[in-house]
Amino acid sequence: MGEPLLKIRGLKMHFPVYRGAFIRREVNRVRAVDGLDFDIEEGETLGLVGESGCGKSTTGRAIIQLYRPTDGEVHFDGKDLCTMENRELHPLRQDLQMIFQDPYGSLNPRMTVGDIIAEPLRVHNLAKGTKRRERVQELMEIVGLDPRFIRRYPHEFSGGQRQRIGIARALACEPRFIVCDEPISALDVSIQAQIMNLMEDLQNEFNLTYLFIAHDLAAVRHISDRIAVMYLGQLAELADGESIYKNPLHPYTEALISAVPIPDPEIERDRERIVLEGDVPSPLNPPSGCVFHTRCPYAFDRCKKEKPAFKKADDGHFVACHLIDEPERRVRKGSQDALETAQETDEVPA
Repeated sequence: MGEPLLKIRGLKMHFPVYRGAFIRREVNRVRAVDGLDFDIEEGETLGLVGESGCGKSTTGRAIIQLYRPTDGEVHFDGKDLCTMENRELHPLRQDLQMIFQDPYGSLNPRMTVGDIIAEPLRVHNLAKGTKRRERVQELMEIVGLDPRFIRRYPHEFSGGQRQRIGIARALACEPRFIVCDEPISALDVSIQAQIMNLMEDLQNEFNLTYLFIAHDLAAVRHISDRIAVMYLGQLAELADGESIYKNPLHPYTEALISAVPIPDPEIERDRERIVLEGDVPSPLNPPSGCVFHTRCPYAFDRCKKEKPAFKKADDGHFVACHLIDEPERRVRKGSQDALETAQETDEVPA
């Protein structure tokens, strides 16, 4: 394969926390995104999953420079977006668009649908007058909306229709890369499949590249070529969808997949559910070593002291976990005697 469309290296997004009414000083930082390395190939969909608050949306916004990253590199088509000034970024923003999570809050209630979809065309001076109106009507037809509704306001549409308006707005500048920030989470289940099918059709028609952010593993599996699992601002695992589901290497991925319901009642009844103990640590004060060790059922001393490297475990399969180096320690907590025996004798307990 050639050079990837996007190369992200060491991406960090820290938000300062200040204290003081008159003399403000920085006392801490929220480490929302704390050092990500991954690539996105042209024409593919990379799914990004994880618990709420783990930094998924912040990652998407930092990639397209809605947030200017604290540190790291974002190479788009060979150009590092992080080193560019806003005036240099402006023409590139046509290629970098976003579909927002909330179809209610992401549309200006004072603007008609036609004005909302036409706004990117106006900002980038791509069309005027009759041509702009014709382009807006064309975009409405592409996403499955009646062009006669061009003068209506967002409150006159359903949730699924509003999300279609957001998709049409993102398509207006003919982008190459779109961040899809949980585009189906606020919709009814019956509408979710329609929106996902629409996005797949648009990707095939216009050769789009997606970063699809979600916490619904079933939806991500359906639409994604590869899946990245995120925990507390860091990547835990990255692989193609089949490998992630059939052979999860990170304990967090294993726990997430065990929570996905299976339609077959017999399989669902017999399979083991992994319930993680404790709460997600605060990004203000993340744990030392592996950030997941406070909830990991396999954690041992090395996990508390040493941060695992995000490295290749198999062809195209990357993971950040010490169990890759010491697979004999993959013994669940709850049998402490067996664990201690395994550590002392270097044998796997029965």
